[in-house]
Amino acid sequence: MKEDIRELIQRELPELVMKDPQIRDWVWHLIHDYAPSRAETESRFEQMLAEIRAMREESERKWEENLRKWEENERRWEENSRRLDAMIEESKRKWEENERKWEENLRKWEENERRWEENQKAIRELFKQTSQLERTMIQTIGALGARWGIATEASFRNALKAILEESFGIKVEQVEYRTESGEVYDRPEQVELDVIIRNGEVLVCEIKSAASRADIYTFNRKVQSYEKRSQRKVNRKLLISPMVLARDKELAQELGIEVYSYAGEVVLQIDPRRASQ
Repeated sequence: MKEDIRELIQRELPELVMKDPQIRDWVWHLIHDYAPSRAETESRFEQMLAEIRAMREESERKWEENLRKWEENERRWEENSRRLDAMIEESKRKWEENERKWEENLRKWEENERRWEENQKAIRELFKQTSQLERTMIQTIGALGARWGIATEASFRNALKAILEESFGIKVEQVEYRTESGEVYDRPEQVELDVIIRNGEVLVCEIKSAASRADIYTFNRKVQSYEKRSQRKVNRKLLISPMVLARDKELAQELGIEVYSYAGEVVLQIDPRRASQ
């Protein structure tokens, strides 16, 4: 029912408003009571336009500000991108440089290691040759020393014998025998002694290029062996050597052995007046 009435009003009202002044006034007063006036409408419209204008200006301001910020951010992004690219390039360059240096250092390390091994090999070879040379030198020096000692002892012995026999007429005998009991050297060995006999006195002389503590003990055992073997009492035991330590001289003195540095001292110990007897 209401729908029919609404449809009828919508269809007939426009024509009635145009043809009937009373209906037109009635409609106008009816609308005026519920709708705003034109001035109010224009005022509201102007206000809306002002608000829209303000909103548009604010939007434009914000848009420009955002655009400025966007451009600033884009500029910063581009700048940071350039910096990042530069850092990447620098890092890449440094990495390549470090890799090149690492390869160079590795090559040098391998070269140094190779040289070290070669040097070690050369050092070992040199040490081997030096050791061989040292052994050869020691053997050579030892042989020369032994020969020199033997020659020196023989020279002293011959000089002492010549002095005593030719100048003082005293006979010097070289006694040699072999001991089987090992009483001198703790094993069977040849024993050699220079024996001087004058007016019933027996002097035993030992000439050494260098006399050690062991040589002094050995000389004393040789004298004891000679006394036992010859049944003679040895009156003086003479040790002639240019090299005897002071503490070894004290040992010789305790054993009754006279130590002289050279053969001339022994000659001077003999009174020339008694040599003619």
